[in-house]
Amino acid sequence: MSSQPVTFFDVPPSSGDVPTRLPSPFAPGPPGPLARRAAEVLQEQLRRERWEALEQPGGGKMFGVLVVAAPGGRVGFLRAFSGMLGGAWNVEGFVPPLFDPVAREAFWPAGEAELAALGQRHAALLQAVEEEPARATELAEVGHLRAERSRELWRRMALCYVIPNARGESQPLGALFAPRPPPGGAGDCAAPKLLAYAFRHHLRPLALAEFWWGASPLDGRRESGVYYPACDNKCGVVLPYMLQGLSVEPAPRPATVLEDPCILHEDPWVLVVDKPVGLSTVPERHAPARDSVLVRLQRRFPELGGSDVLHDLEREASGLLVIARDAATRAALLRQFARREAELRQVSWVEGPVAGESGVIELPLRGTSHAPLEDCVDRAHGKRAMTAWKVLERGQGRTRVEWVAVTRHPFQVRVHAAHRLGLGAPVVGDARFGREDTRLMLHAEALAFTHPHTKARLSFTVPVPF
Repeated sequence: MSSQPVTFFDVPPSSGDVPTRLPSPFAPGPPGPLARRAAEVLQEQLRRERWEALEQPGGGKMFGVLVVAAPGGRVGFLRAFSGMLGGAWNVEGFVPPLFDPVAREAFWPAGEAELAALGQRHAALLQAVEEEPARATELAEVGHLRAERSRELWRRMALCYVIPNARGESQPLGALFAPRPPPGGAGDCAAPKLLAYAFRHHLRPLALAEFWWGASPLDGRRESGVYYPACDNKCGVVLPYMLQGLSVEPAPRPATVLEDPCILHEDPWVLVVDKPVGLSTVPERHAPARDSVLVRLQRRFPELGGSDVLHDLEREASGLLVIARDAATRAALLRQFARREAELRQVSWVEGPVAGESGVIELPLRGTSHAPLEDCVDRAHGKRAMTAWKVLERGQGRTRVEWVAVTRHPFQVRVHAAHRLGLGAPVVGDARFGREDTRLMLHAEALAFTHPHTKARLSFTVPVPF
């Protein structure tokens, strides 16, 4: 197809199909007829071209179209994709990214190589600390260094983005999110790319539509061909600035704010909190400002960092978390967990009957953050992962199970529950490895450890809410 990003309609739209105001990008539901017409043209193109990367597990992505009016009055539309497509930022027929590629190339490759080396070192230490608990301090230091280097790399990357608005003004991406760094991927969604191209080429935005195309993400929350509103985390800051100067329909009211985590214990060295369901434990790697237990606690305890959280409960789970307030306390608690002198007990309902009454699952894990279930277990290259389990109750086609994770990896309990070599029974409500329900029925019920400074044995229990 032509390299010209604007595709003009062969049949001009009727006046009734052209919105008098730009519909809000944050409004749920299907787009209007003109935006849908443009989206269906792009969808047909994607069907013909069959991008292999989009069909891989978790490989789909968001696409967008922006209907625009050219200075002479002709109406057409622009195409965009979120992030990269087929490993490329620039693809013929789609609008370009917002960042300056020359400025990016000056530092990004070297920064990525450094992060990869730190990641390999961290992975090796994570395995070694189980046999040599004294190396827990070194593990924590490498984790902290990796997090700092990652944040610094993204801060530099954010300087390469300049965000325009409809008034002809512009701001660096970082200034829109100041004083915190922007979330990872801010500016790379389809909608900001489309609007930026329109403003810079004197095209008047009329209607926007964004849809998912390809394989569903691994959390199962997107379906191919379905329209979705702009995201709140990144576009919730970027788009309102870009739309200044345009007549836009009002945005829908924000969703209900999640309750704060409840602090059960606080002293100069340790915090213990009860995490509510729906709130992440820590923000994403490149999104340090994203709502999470850590971000909310930093309002009172600004010195806290992501490595201070001793275990990470998934956003969909709930229950107890322990947080160290200094490096010495963190190292001491890590040693206790490695030696099994500290314990975190979780409870869940799992789908179907379970054979036996108790046992230990030992399945080495690799790539649990994004891989499909079968690929999460890797006997050749995976890290040692062990979980003890015990049946608490049976009934109504489900089994209530108690879990004590001897090792601590992301999604460990959920993988060990769902995998055919584990229990073969996914946690109820696990949309990624099983099927959706009212919630993920996994809760960290009990926590016990010896205080590294007072030497008192501390125990905490939060009743299971399901």
